[in-house]
Amino acid sequence: MTEPSRRISSRDNPTFRELAVLAHSARERRRLGRSVLEGVHLCEAWLQRHGPPPLAAVSTSGRAHPEVGPLLARHGVAAVELADELFAAVSTLQHGVGLAFVVDTPRPGLPASIDRDAVYLDRIQDPGNVGTLLRSCAAAGVGTVLTAPGTAWCWSPKVLRAGMGAHFHLSIHEAVPWGAVRTRLEVEAIGTRVGAAESLFDADLRGAALWLLGNEGEGLSDEIAADVARWVRIPQAEGVESMNVAAAAAVCLFEQRRQRA
Repeated sequence: MTEPSRRISSRDNPTFRELAVLAHSARERRRLGRSVLEGVHLCEAWLQRHGPPPLAAVSTSGRAHPEVGPLLARHGVAAVELADELFAAVSTLQHGVGLAFVVDTPRPGLPASIDRDAVYLDRIQDPGNVGTLLRSCAAAGVGTVLTAPGTAWCWSPKVLRAGMGAHFHLSIHEAVPWGAVRTRLEVEAIGTRVGAAESLFDADLRGAALWLLGNEGEGLSDEIAADVARWVRIPQAEGVESMNVAAAAAVCLFEQRRQRA
């Protein structure tokens, strides 16, 4: 993709221009099927799972960082060096260490059947919520996440930062219409609803399930809600109407994990 040992100091450099476009344009990232990872934690998580990226960039000061240099050397990554002011122009972090990878966005094939634990995100739009949900799924051992059209893009910079490396422990399938999920579904579909008759803590959650999590303001669409096999409520303090969707998901997934233990 680029000469690995070059030091770039001009905004006219084609590699710099390419990196700038990818860093700041969601449309281009999607069109090209690429994502931008920033920071030691995300880059190291990528290296551990996938190896060296198609393009690695480091700032002049970042190369001297006590974590960055050893990380690149340990994994045999040849990074182009950007002058600090150029790296700042492409970075989306205020206080980053000066390390970024351009990677091919993982696009696993949709499974023929959904026969194990999974989560479906219906139009959840806040990137922080989506990233936190992915992190909870990974921690709870739920390896498959599907998203409906209209959900925040999982590989956007904000979701990546909130996910803290969870992406690399999950099989993520984006923009999957509910109809394509319904025809593959071989496990119980569970939704949460205030006022549901069954308490989460009384429900038997030991079997495999697809957890359905809806839009922050509207909840699940009518189409999806019609296919919910079981509604459960999360017991909470009197007078409190609802929980944040990411917090609710964590409660549900770890109650399921607790029961299986």
